[in-house]
Order: sequence, then structure tokens, then C-alpha cells
Amino acid sequence: MTHGTPPSASSEFTLELGDADLTDRIAHGMGRVEDVLYERLSEGEDFITDKVTHLMKAGGKRFRPLVALLCSEFGPEPGAENVVKGAAITEMVHLATLYHDDVMDEAAKRRGVDSANHRWGNTVAILAGDILFAHASRLMSEINTDTVRHFADTFAKLVTGQMRETVGARGGDPVEHYLKVIEEKTGVLIGSAAYLGARLSGAEDEVVRRCEEIGGAIGMVFQIVDDIIDIFSTSTESGKVPGTDLREGVFTLPVLYALREDSPAGEELRGLLTGPLTRDEDVSRALELIAATDGRERALDDVHRYLAVAEQQLDQLPDIPANRALRQLSRYTVERVG
Repeated sequence: MTHGTPPSASSEFTLELGDADLTDRIAHGMGRVEDVLYERLSEGEDFITDKVTHLMKAGGKRFRPLVALLCSEFGPEPGAENVVKGAAITEMVHLATLYHDDVMDEAAKRRGVDSANHRWGNTVAILAGDILFAHASRLMSEINTDTVRHFADTFAKLVTGQMRETVGARGGDPVEHYLKVIEEKTGVLIGSAAYLGARLSGAEDEVVRRCEEIGGAIGMVFQIVDDIIDIFSTSTESGKVPGTDLREGVFTLPVLYALREDSPAGEELRGLLTGPLTRDEDVSRALELIAATDGRERALDDVHRYLAVAEQQLDQLPDIPANRALRQLSRYTVERVG
């Protein structure tokens, strides 16, 4: 059974990209991506489609399709039909990983609504994620075998990152381990979005390679900034309870840097963070201790290092509006932490 698609979402795109024509093209492209998502994910039995479209309808930034469409501007066919399909694939894969992540993390909420696992149980949530992968695979097959091969590699890296996180650092450097995990879990898929946007618009190999590196670097910036916001922002600023990761026993980059600091705050923190924090007073104390270390500054140093990688690659690409928009996008991400 196939349900009707909604009106184009292009009118909902509000990000100003610094060039009116580019903004209009990207807005139109984002609307086409949204139409593909609704059309494809509404195919099948009702008892499947309401679960599969659950998180899609809850919203989200659609950051990966945006990166794909911007990178398609470097090729001779920006916003082509296959570019739109490629952008939709990246969002489907992203949604699938969210369903599976929420099961592993036992999350109750996602995008302001009940997570699928909380609402329907783990089995249904896992199967909904699997259906999303099936829809993405079908779209890939409609493009070409190179796209299928590329995403086979992407899938492998995504799963490796999740497995790497699960098994832990195993005696290695916790910071290096964490950076590798977020590269594989976050950076790789945003890099793939950039790759597909450029490749499917007909860009030259060197341009495609640079776009993929830009996307990966922006992904790292995006994730580390989220880590910093979780620790150092108020609920009003971030929309979530500060220290959520600490409550779950997840030690992100600013926390890992704070833990290795040779100072009274670092020493007390090492005694406190031996697992998930269940008491509010412990979370509050941990946040105070982290703020007393150089954890935030060192994490920001890494943010600027990855930002520099993106800008160095952009320096080698044509100075078109999309180039400036990608710079603006990555800088805006950094500005979120003040």
C-alpha cells in the first residue's frame, strides 16, 4: 500500500546561504528530498509504515541532505535527480542508525517524541531500522553499482564505529579511541553525503575527494560541538538536561580531557566518574569540576583543527556561492558553543 506524499517541503527551508539563487536552488532540492522520503518510506503495510516514518515526521535538521546538495554545486549537474536520491539515502541511513542507537542506549525520547523502542519495543524498533536500510538499498540500486559499493563501505564503517564504542578503548588512549568512534559513527556518513552530492552531479574525482574530506571534517566539528554543549550549556540553551551523557556513563571529549588533567579538579573527577551518575548532586558536582579544568578549551582546540581541515580543502575548490555556504555552515556550527 502506498500513501500520498505531502506538499513539497521546500517552503520550510529557512537557512539563508548568502546567495539568493543558491538558497532557492537548495530549498527546492530539500523539498524534493523530503518528497522522496515520504514517498519511499510510506510504501508497504500500514503496520510497518507508521513505525518507519515515526522519526522522519518528528523533524530533524536534514543536515546530511543539505551537505549533499551543496556539494553537488561543484559538478555540472547540481541538484540532478540522482543527487536528490543520494541525499535521501543519507537521511534514510541516518534515521536507521537512530532507531538502532536508541535500542542500544535504551533511550526514551528522540527529537522530542517517544523513541520507537520506548513506544513499540526493541524488536519493532530494530526491524524499523532494518526496513530503512532496505529502502536506502533500493534507492542505491536505481543509481549505479558504484553507489552501492560506496555505501557498502559506509555501512561497514558505521558498524565498526558502533562496535568500537561498545568494546571500549581496551587499554588504548581514550581520547584517540573517542575521536575514532565519532569519525566512524558521525563523520563518515556526513562525508558520504558530500561524496554522493559531488559524485552524482558529475564532479571530477579530485573535487569528489575534497568534498568527502570536507564533509567528514564538518561531521567531526558537529559532534564535538554537541559534546561541549551537553556539558556546558543550560537546559534553555540546549533544549536538554545538562550532563545527559554523564548520566548514561558516556564520557565525551571535554570530559576525557578533564579526566586526564593533573589537578585537584581532575583528581576528584576521576574518583567521581567511575560509571553512570544517578544522583543529581553528583551530576552537578561533576559539571562544576569539568568546568574547573581545561577540558572545554582542549575540545575546542580539536574543533578548530577539524574546521581548518574543511577550510583548507574548500580553498582548493572553486570560489562559488556553495563554497562560501559550506564555510558559513561549518563556522555556524562552531559558533553554537559561543
